Amino acid sequence: MRVVVSEFMSLDGVVQAPGGADEDTEGGFAHGGWSMPYFDPEVMGTAVSEGMSTVEALVFGRRTWQVMAAAWPERAGDPFADQMNAVPKYVASRTLTDDDMTWNSTLLSRDDAVADITALRARDGGDLMIWGSVSLVRALLGEGLIDQLTVMIEPILLGGGKRIFPEDGTARPLELVDVVTSGTGVQVCTYRPAS
Repeated sequence: MRVVVSEFMSLDGVVQAPGGADEDTEGGFAHGGWSMPYFDPEVMGTAVSEGMSTVEALVFGRRTWQVMAAAWPERAGDPFADQMNAVPKYVASRTLTDDDMTWNSTLLSRDDAVADITALRARDGGDLMIWGSVSLVRALLGEGLIDQLTVMIEPILLGGGKRIFPEDGTARPLELVDVVTSGTGVQVCTYRPAS
């Protein structure tokens, strides 16, 4: 299985709270929902839908899972929502318990979610898709466990907020395998680790 990440990202690398004002205000972040004016359904919607075409399971960090699990079950009735609701989900959290799991979800090890994802990645099957989940993505990038990274780089500078890239001084060369520009100025860039 491949680990595939897809992120909405500001030009200065921020991925925090792209979808809503109250999605993640940690650290005093006051720009929640910043991505919405730039969403181009034709280009960005297609990128998200195409990503789902090869998904075996979704993987989330706690905060992203809580936002998604609260929103998607109510959206049944169209093919994308039905797939979102039906596909298995894995959740990385040190605070949630098995009793908290809903929405076809399984809790990964509290002590080593990265090891659980490594084991899933070793299986045959479709993609493990991750959206948002800043801390989890940063850890997986740090361990070299991301097989594909799609960033939708949006024409806005946010001046601060959460970023997915490790800041450990390690160079991680990537290869650009696809790029599409939306009518709203978003660059949808897909990278894979350089060989």
